[in-house]
Amino acid sequence: MDGLPGSVGTSASFSLRLGQTMFSSASLLFMSLGVEFYSYTAFCYLVTIMGLVIPWSFTLALVDGYSVLVKCPIRQPGILLIIVVGDWVLSTLTLAAACSTASVVDLLLNTHGSFCPPKLCSRSKVHLECNESHAQLHSRYTKSTDKINS
Repeated sequence: MDGLPGSVGTSASFSLRLGQTMFSSASLLFMSLGVEFYSYTAFCYLVTIMGLVIPWSFTLALVDGYSVLVKCPIRQPGILLIIVVGDWVLSTLTLAAACSTASVVDLLLNTHGSFCPPKLCSRSKVHLECNESHAQLHSRYTKSTDKINS
């Protein structure tokens, strides 16, 4: 375990945990500012998971930093088991949240009707596609009603 890069209590692990904390914080920040995440369950799920990952990663970064400073890596099997299980659970939840969020974004981009709230549509590319889809549906509807009326 001494030669394994990124193992708990090494400088590589400290760097990885800080990166994980920063990227999770950036994800949470962009999700909270970019869209009305509370309108979609998948976005709420991602925000919740990032809210769990940030303190977990930051705490483990502090543990790694302390271990590097005192030059005493963690070797207790119980602590390592908790870290492994916690990382496994949070990584699985993060993957699920990212996949569900990506599927909702894909649905919003490829829908043929207007499923997005006005504030979301005005802030993103979805706005253009919503307007184009709405215009196409409106022209089809007017053509079909003109045929029926004639």
